[in-house]
Amino acid sequence: MTVAPAMTQTEPRVVLSARGLGKDFAGFTAVNDVDLDVEHARIHALIGPNGAGKTTVFNLLTKFLQPTRGTITLLGQDITRTKPDKVARMGLVRSFQISAVFPHLTVRENVKVALQRPAGLAVQFWKPLSSLDRLNGRADQLIDDLGLTPYRDHRAADLSYGRKRVLEIATTLALDPQVLLLDEPMAGMGQEDVRMVAEIIRDVAQTRAVLMVEHNLNVVADICHHVTVLQRGEIIATGDYATVSADPRVRSAYMGTEA
Repeated sequence: MTVAPAMTQTEPRVVLSARGLGKDFAGFTAVNDVDLDVEHARIHALIGPNGAGKTTVFNLLTKFLQPTRGTITLLGQDITRTKPDKVARMGLVRSFQISAVFPHLTVRENVKVALQRPAGLAVQFWKPLSSLDRLNGRADQLIDDLGLTPYRDHRAADLSYGRKRVLEIATTLALDPQVLLLDEPMAGMGQEDVRMVAEIIRDVAQTRAVLMVEHNLNVVADICHHVTVLQRGEIIATGDYATVSADPRVRSAYMGTEA
């Protein structure tokens, strides 16, 4: 499987950065003083127990929430006050915990829908359906890259849950992101699907940055280059998996004991 490059080697190694990131809700601090660097061609995991603030950090980075304090930089540009749609066009694209594809469209049709914006066809709704035929080649390439060719003409509703998540990754890659944010990509999957999706994420990360929230620590240990651990909205450990898993604070956060 080969995924086309999203960026050249001349672009900065750190592609997404946050400094002093914080978010308050009516006096409650959900995220506090988070520093984060996400690097090109690396998989960075954001982990922590339930309620640690992982999804809030994701929402801040993708601008679904405005930070109370701190700054966010994407490819060297300050995006702290940038709107979510512009951030996506700049190359920061996320998936969600719940699979989001059009169930009654085929795999190819789903990918073609995602390709409309980069092809300049997103608002040309008056054109005949045949005008989208020029997207078939790129759609089929993405489908083949992610191992979905046998399912190209299947409805998304008929795919296994794991294949639906792969299709969702294909639709995000259609936007040619520089940074891909994945929210619990392994949630609800059987072991076979977990292995398949983990390998796809590993391959995708050869040419772009990946930041993922994931509860499956076996996957985190296997494919992630860097791990940031949150507890109560603050970073308690950062490093490779071996480093953070040996940290007494991380053991306490997950198990309630440092032993």
